[in-house]
Amino acid sequence: MAFTDASLTALRVFREVAERGTLTAAATALGYTQSAVSRQIASLERAAGTPLLERRHDGVRLTPAGHVVVRRAATVIDQVDATARELAGLPDEHGTVRLGWFASAGSGLVPRALAALRRTHPAITVIGREGSTPALVRALRAGTLDLALVASAPPFRPLDSETPALELRILAERSLRLAVPDTHPLARGDFVDIADLHGRRWIAGSGDDQVMGVWPGLDERPEIAHTARDWLAKLHLVAAGCGITTVPASLTAIVPAGVRVLPVRGGPREQRRLLLARLPRPLPEPADHLAAALRAAAIETSAPL
Repeated sequence: MAFTDASLTALRVFREVAERGTLTAAATALGYTQSAVSRQIASLERAAGTPLLERRHDGVRLTPAGHVVVRRAATVIDQVDATARELAGLPDEHGTVRLGWFASAGSGLVPRALAALRRTHPAITVIGREGSTPALVRALRAGTLDLALVASAPPFRPLDSETPALELRILAERSLRLAVPDTHPLARGDFVDIADLHGRRWIAGSGDDQVMGVWPGLDERPEIAHTARDWLAKLHLVAAGCGITTVPASLTAIVPAGVRVLPVRGGPREQRRLLLARLPRPLPEPADHLAAALRAAAIETSAPL
């Protein structure tokens, strides 16, 4: 069986698995059973004559051959989809950019950048979605995203170990802060001492972001009162007096009533970098315009460190 016998369906399934990181997640996204996804992957590996995925306890990882296939698959699928649109008399998608972002970036920076882009380049269409940093990195590798806004914490390691390395541009560097109810004793001053964080009830992230929301480096097992993925939900829980949480400095301007955001003194300074990530290849003009709008919005929304 030659690789030229590989079906378009198998290529689409493979790209989804590469992006999602697990067969189960890919099956859910595609509306398939996991066994159907496994059969498509098996047929593609038979056609390739080599394993394309390394099965691990935490999901799958692309083999070197898998990286070649997913890169080529993205090109083939995009070309087939463009042909289908042309035959159907639909406008082409040369002006379309696919953008991913982490949760808090969607609260201020992304809407500001998209509004500015509409004013300067109204013909550009941006298709966007939120995701965790690992999911966004996989999507870049799979070719389903052109650009991704991701966050990075010290010691600022590479986003993954694959080659070629992703091209990263630092858009901003901001301090991590603490959100507390405005009636809380910690809200009385202009900052919070790290020693006063012991024994507190925390509101943390959920899913992939389980550790988010608790101040890093505390020498105790934190008491997690509530978990929530959505930033606004976490902040409203803070306003209701249900606990405290960490918050990026960029969200200070949009916190709800009843919440005070304060810097923390003592211990290592907790900095967070806002990065724009992409594959190391020339950007199409629409993506370049979007990147410029994101850089400008990052400067406009930067809070003092």
